[in-house]
Amino acid sequence: MKVLVTGVKGQLGYDVMNELTKRGHKAIGVDIEEMDITDASSVEKTIKSAKVDAVIHCAAYTAVDAAEENEELCRRVNVDGTVNIAKVCGELDIKMIYISTDYIFDGQGEHYWEPDDPHKAPLNVYGQTKYEGELAVQKYVKQYYIVRIAWVFGVNGKNFIKTMLRLGKENGAVKVVEDQVGSPTYTFDLAVLLVDMVETDKYGVYHATNEGLCSWYEFACEIFKQAGMDDVTVTPVSSSEFPAKAARPYNSRMSKEKLSDNGFERLPSWQDALSRYLKVITW
Repeated sequence: MKVLVTGVKGQLGYDVMNELTKRGHKAIGVDIEEMDITDASSVEKTIKSAKVDAVIHCAAYTAVDAAEENEELCRRVNVDGTVNIAKVCGELDIKMIYISTDYIFDGQGEHYWEPDDPHKAPLNVYGQTKYEGELAVQKYVKQYYIVRIAWVFGVNGKNFIKTMLRLGKENGAVKVVEDQVGSPTYTFDLAVLLVDMVETDKYGVYHATNEGLCSWYEFACEIFKQAGMDDVTVTPVSSSEFPAKAARPYNSRMSKEKLSDNGFERLPSWQDALSRYLKVITW
């Protein structure tokens, strides 16, 4: 199978490329230099000339707070860029995987969000644009997979784990919110699932994070425990003590039963993912 991957410089795109290659697929990686997703003609020319069987769309504007002040740019990337890709995939009748987010929900309550939950109420610009991207994929593509993820970490790029390790070393103490609950997602594990998906025709909307729940505070405590940095003081605080430009969901619990129902292997526990991750990064 020949697959085009967008956003190869990011955490997920990097791992998806490696996983495709590992399985013997022909992986074509692009970033803004090779294909500007906001340029419809660039997208059409690149995808059509590559003659691919599928597109795994990992590229996105993900600076959540910055998006509040740069809505036009965020929308151009997350909505217009996705529309451009979806239209070509629909025209060619090829598969498309779109990476979405828990931020499309309002994050209230303590229940698990279902993939096909009709209640969508994004709290911020980023979440709204990712939701509009989902709608574009559903409008233009027949063979689509929409995969919602949360709390992402990978080897390539910045993430919460790297930030905690840095702050722990520099300050010996951190304050972390304890009233937001969800599940981390290791891009290495997610990449395995995405390639599993693209090899099938089990289309639809899915949730995919590592197994198990935690608050950001509990996540931080486990990071320092596994890193052998027990001397770092971790203080739990409420979200109100960390005012941010963009509102965050308190409840990012997402049901992953649909993965099991369709025969997909669910991701390992987030603690196991963290353990493996700390062995492959420099810190």
